[in-house]
Amino acid sequence: MQAMHAVPPQPDSLPVLEERAEILRHEAVNGEYRLMQVAAPDQARRARAGQFFHLLCPQDDVLKPFFRRPMSIYAIDAEGGRISFLYKVTGTGTKALAKLGIGERLDMLGPLGIGFSLPPDTATGHKTPIVILARGVGLATLAPLVGLARSAGHAVTAILSARSPDLLMSVEETRAAGAEAIAVTDAQGNSDIGHVAALLDDLHAKGRMGALYTCGSNRLLKLAQAHAARHALFGEVAMEQQMACGLGMCFCCVRAFREGDATVHRRVCCEGPVFALEEALGW
Repeated sequence: MQAMHAVPPQPDSLPVLEERAEILRHEAVNGEYRLMQVAAPDQARRARAGQFFHLLCPQDDVLKPFFRRPMSIYAIDAEGGRISFLYKVTGTGTKALAKLGIGERLDMLGPLGIGFSLPPDTATGHKTPIVILARGVGLATLAPLVGLARSAGHAVTAILSARSPDLLMSVEETRAAGAEAIAVTDAQGNSDIGHVAALLDDLHAKGRMGALYTCGSNRLLKLAQAHAARHALFGEVAMEQQMACGLGMCFCCVRAFREGDATVHRRVCCEGPVFALEEALGW
């Protein structure tokens, strides 16, 4: 059986905006991740779930990040003109971002890339129920998809995975948006592939899985691909990749993809970061 497809989304034809956004909120949410909310009215009105911004990290006497850093959108408040980012402090760029305080300005280029698309309706005309598989950074990238899908009438089940309960994110936000959140962690021993595969089988048997979305884990990508192929499901994956320009000019973010029997190379920044699930190759 062949998976169903929606019309592929196209890149935004409007000019990319650069905005110096005021930081409204910036705080640690757990031992690894920080939440930053900024006021960016023009960009917030155009941003879509799955897109990203290229952030200009500040420099000081110690930290001197040279390139901008791509950051997926965690939340979009188009009416209030606000955008939120959820990020892990790892390298020079994110360490510099973590030093920014409320009231300071952040130079943001975007929104960039192609975001998520929703699956076509079922053969009976009903909205296709979707399942989200997220782990690590995927918890941030996939979060706005919940609101997008729920506002369009799709039932959503999100399986959220982390190393331990204290590192789980987006659980309450997912439930507040009207979706079911299933939390699994390494520490609790229920995040292994066998257990998650059984969850997917159960959801499909109950008619609650007609499409699959994933981000943040190679093993979850392969699991999602196997289930999507078996049941002919629509699916998408958001890919993470290092970038330099973020606009498709430098070819720094090229990855290999499967296209039929051939292997092709695409730029994650402008031909993604969201791709058809069956075309993605693991890392």
